[in-house]
Amino acid sequence: MAICYLGIGSNLGNRRKNIESAVKIINSLKHTKALKLSRIIETKAVGGPSDQPKFLNAALKIRTRLSPLVLLTNLKQIESELGRIKTVRWGPRPIDLDILFYGNRIMNTKQLKIPHPRAFERSFVLKPLSEII
Repeated sequence: MAICYLGIGSNLGNRRKNIESAVKIINSLKHTKALKLSRIIETKAVGGPSDQPKFLNAALKIRTRLSPLVLLTNLKQIESELGRIKTVRWGPRPIDLDILFYGNRIMNTKQLKIPHPRAFERSFVLKPLSEII
């Protein structure tokens, strides 16, 4: 099993409920257990349209037997189930789920980069992540 850290964000709809729903669904994935959720913080959007609503952000520590790409596929499905529709890059969305770290793996494929390439540049990732590491 691998210990993974996920970034979770929402700036459309009931943001807190979106995050809570995502965590619940992640915890129900086969061979996956949610271990610890950071506090939820509110931040301005970074990138994308300047007029979009503020985000609620959190980090989630999980344990999983799913491979990184299978986990990513599951996270994209959860985003879809919770109403995410791809529009503008870094635009508003009901839920955003990112793999920040997957054990001690380093990956650099077209589909997935681990560690997340912009995690170290974003306080909305680092602050919640520092609470649960």
